[in-house]
Amino acid sequence: MTTHIKSNKQLKIAALLLGAVSFQSSADVILHAFNWRYDDVASKAQEIAELGYKKVLVSPAYKSTGDAWWSRYQPQDLRVIDNPLGDTNDFKAMVQALKAQGVETYADIVFNHMANEQWKRADLNYPGSEILADYGADINYYNDITLFGDVKDGLFGAGDFHGTYDQGGPKCISNYNDVGDVQYNRLCGAAPDPGLPDLDPNNWVITQQKAYLNALKQIGVTGFRVDAAKHMTNYHINAVFDANIKKDTHVFGEIITTGGSGSGDYDNFLVPYLAQTGHSAYDFPLFAQIRGAFSFGGSMSQLVDPAAYGQALAGNKAITFSVTHDIPLNDGFRYQIMDATDEKLANAYVLGRDGGVPLVYSDNNESGDNRWNDLYRREDIKGMLKFHNATQGSSMQVLSHNSCILLFKREHKGVVGINKCGTGQDNWVDTQADNLWWHRNYRDTLSNDVQKISSQWHKFYLPARTARMWLME
Repeated sequence: MTTHIKSNKQLKIAALLLGAVSFQSSADVILHAFNWRYDDVASKAQEIAELGYKKVLVSPAYKSTGDAWWSRYQPQDLRVIDNPLGDTNDFKAMVQALKAQGVETYADIVFNHMANEQWKRADLNYPGSEILADYGADINYYNDITLFGDVKDGLFGAGDFHGTYDQGGPKCISNYNDVGDVQYNRLCGAAPDPGLPDLDPNNWVITQQKAYLNALKQIGVTGFRVDAAKHMTNYHINAVFDANIKKDTHVFGEIITTGGSGSGDYDNFLVPYLAQTGHSAYDFPLFAQIRGAFSFGGSMSQLVDPAAYGQALAGNKAITFSVTHDIPLNDGFRYQIMDATDEKLANAYVLGRDGGVPLVYSDNNESGDNRWNDLYRREDIKGMLKFHNATQGSSMQVLSHNSCILLFKREHKGVVGINKCGTGQDNWVDTQADNLWWHRNYRDTLSNDVQKISSQWHKFYLPARTARMWLME
């Protein structure tokens, strides 16, 4: 047997990924108001706050056209907010409406590419002559909604992209296991789609992207989701998100992986991103573990401490979830949609556990599944938010687990029980050893079931295919 000695740097990286770093004090729930109009978010600000959300992530805010949701991920100009969701003034009003309710605004940022417009023009000038003409025709309005710069001029040209035609033409990504291919070439659809023009992180591009972020921060944005971070070099990310941008700001990247430690995309993309940027990230390793635990033949014991063996990110680096917008809205990811009941149970785990910042996705039924439309205010989600906020900052201890159930407590404040199987199960707990308080009601925030603990051994019954989130009164 060969013994391997890790360097100090390797040990620090391992500690970061496995959770040895203390968890940030705030694990407030983020509402992903996916493809919501800015004025709709503003009108619901009080309701959002009363439900218990502390942050709202809104869809990309800049110049984009087209009614489809994916059009918001094809920027035409960063200098103005002007798209079907609203304009700069609507965005500012939304931020202020949320702030008045004590809720922060997070912005979805697309810096990897610009819009695919080769179907109507051959050049790589952005925002393009057609849009510049629109600006000129109503220059007072566009000057009013300008975030930075001068909209009389263009923003980016051919020299600001990878793989321009004088370099042999743009290339589509062909090997998603090759880091260089993924980060320097284009995201494309089926042939002959030429793909999304991939930005080069030259000084001009970096300067403009930083100006955009600073403008959003001045409006009051306090967090950034970095779309397609997997497709950007860490050099590019760090150049844009410098110390000034990151100050008092929560930044997390979207790096989709098929699993945790042992999967190539985890090792090649997510590990370097976390280690080299210091940002947080979507916890796709945990999501894969959740799907495995709830799958046929999977065991709930897989969710006892997934970070201990690299199947979850450290709590202070994780954005946790049961679904993201990419999963139902992109054909290549729809296989990851969980059974509807399993997803509800997974939400109880995500919102009941200690570790990570939970993200709740709520759309306008863009997928046609009728699953996530107005999910943010569904009755079970309301109860889960109540439990999460009441127990935030309390440590988590597992009380019982097997292939069907997971039972854990949040100090003495609450108990979470999840049963994925088709039959109910009794779970006896030594309340004295586990420090659950006697002669107090523990009321389930999901069903109103009450457990009054009055002796050393107490039975927590978990009905079939059900979650319980008992909160001490």
